[in-house]
Amino acid sequence: MPRSLKVRPQCIPTVKSSLLRNGFPSQKVLAEDLGIAQSTVSNFLNGRPVDYANFQEICHVLGQEWRNIADFSDKSQDDEIPQLNAKVAISDRTQNFHLAQQLQQALSAAGHEVSIAQKNHPPEEYLNVCDYLVLLLSSESVVSEILLEEVRVAKELTNRREEAGKSNYLAQKPAILPIWVDLSPKSLSKGLPLPFDLWQLLQQSQPWQWRGDEDTSTVVSEILSVVAEGRTSLSSDRELAVNWATEETGDWGLSIDKSENLSHSLTPPLPPSPPLPVAAPEIPEGQVRGESSFYIDRPPIEERCYETISQPGALIRIKAPRQMGKTSLMARILERSEKQGSRTIALSLQLANKRVFANSDTFLQWFCASIGQELGMLEHLSKCWELADIIGSNQCCKAYFEQCLLSEISTSLTLGLDEVDRVFESPEIADDFFGLLRALHEEAKRREIWQKFRLIVVHSTEVYIPLDINKSPFNVGLPIELPEFNWQQMQELAIRHGLNWNTNKVEKLINLVGGHPYLVRLAMYHIAREDVTLDRVVEAAATEAGIYSDHLRRHLWNLEKYPDLLAAMKEVVTASPGVRLRSELAFKLNSMGLVKLDGNNCTARCRLYEQYFRDRLREEGRRG
Repeated sequence: MPRSLKVRPQCIPTVKSSLLRNGFPSQKVLAEDLGIAQSTVSNFLNGRPVDYANFQEICHVLGQEWRNIADFSDKSQDDEIPQLNAKVAISDRTQNFHLAQQLQQALSAAGHEVSIAQKNHPPEEYLNVCDYLVLLLSSESVVSEILLEEVRVAKELTNRREEAGKSNYLAQKPAILPIWVDLSPKSLSKGLPLPFDLWQLLQQSQPWQWRGDEDTSTVVSEILSVVAEGRTSLSSDRELAVNWATEETGDWGLSIDKSENLSHSLTPPLPPSPPLPVAAPEIPEGQVRGESSFYIDRPPIEERCYETISQPGALIRIKAPRQMGKTSLMARILERSEKQGSRTIALSLQLANKRVFANSDTFLQWFCASIGQELGMLEHLSKCWELADIIGSNQCCKAYFEQCLLSEISTSLTLGLDEVDRVFESPEIADDFFGLLRALHEEAKRREIWQKFRLIVVHSTEVYIPLDINKSPFNVGLPIELPEFNWQQMQELAIRHGLNWNTNKVEKLINLVGGHPYLVRLAMYHIAREDVTLDRVVEAAATEAGIYSDHLRRHLWNLEKYPDLLAAMKEVVTASPGVRLRSELAFKLNSMGLVKLDGNNCTARCRLYEQYFRDRLREEGRRG
């Protein structure tokens, strides 16, 4: 092994940009986290040689494949990591069985243990024992909830192993190797959109493309090389490597970098602000495009939000179960605010690496750095944090906003915070952060500079953690709870899909899924494409052959991880007309979108859920 390594010059910008994305607002924080000298971190980030072990360790915490960024120009690799026999899972939701089979045969012939993931098996069953997940993707498969769950589980397993203290090249298991199949040059030049949730999970995994049989040998050779050498990502400087990219339109997706010097970036750029549409308009997944005709207003909610956000010091709180349209509404509020002249930033807490939640100080530095970076005003953050040990992180955060952000912009600043639920998992951070948001909102009542600050808070979970009523932002401002679509809104959505439905057809769908926005759009999407009829949707809804099978199976897998929630859901679907649950269980099932709360009673959100979970949980009871 070489005694020292340095970062290749063309990779230095990418490495530097990965600090904040991985929860390190400064070099000092990274050095303290690793227990090494700050000068070592500085040398690493500026392309100067550092000790081999330190180089690997820094790469690991920054989510970088060390072999891809190391400068080996004057080193010998003769005694690098020996070849390994690995366990590989191939996930193929693309129906391109030919490629999957060729990969399986080649890897098996090289002595690796290979399996093709089965659709009905929970991802934990095979990912727990895997070193690699070869992920075959297509424009159709990326909206699968099962694929999203598979990637989420893989990342969760990696995080657990990192927390267990593993720091060598084998710690990042299972490593994800994404391969996009059947991509045309036209789709790549425009950027291929994918759901934001999937984008943020995959953004540190280098993707390749497979255009047809002529690429098979190259793809097979690269994967064999990665697995044999123990690497954790595909090469970024080969012909078939492509980028994760974000376009000005707000699409999260895939594209080819047109730069001549560095044709393929190692990691994707940080997302722009605001993160508008995450999927093509016709695909019912994630946030609906601002210009999409498939977004349905729910009066008077939108107009009330537009009116409120124009007021000095505004605070809007949006709460609803998942897939009800919270992020879509937030995006529209931000868009309206921007048209009124405000600077707008959308920050999803899903983008925060788990290390960000280590303590309140690290989280608040990440929060400030994320906003400062969007505004191009990061340079004074470290100075504002110098007194953190004396005055506390909350005061430093407030000073940074007041002295370095609000005082430097001539307009108002509108901040949209999405996925705030993540903070609920850390009571200490929640107490400090929500107290800070409440304090910043209250400042607008007495100081003019804070009237420039407007805030949108989006969450799906009930606030079941104890918060001081005088410090909570959840009892001030404009509260918005998104309802399901009513009959008229569903009729309008059918018309926009080109469906000439009478009253009976609308009511048939309502009887199955209520007015749940995602479930309604999914049905209308497939019916409008003539994939299936409404009668068939209803008939097969709660079965594996139905259009909701991925959605339902993902919910079942999630419940099976938490026996208390599974037992509670079983009680809900077998009781009539409703059942009273412990508050925390009721809150969590409601935030998942599985139940409705009617006073103290819980009922299944729709007949689809009631039928599916009653049948499945009855079967499991008989097997047990």
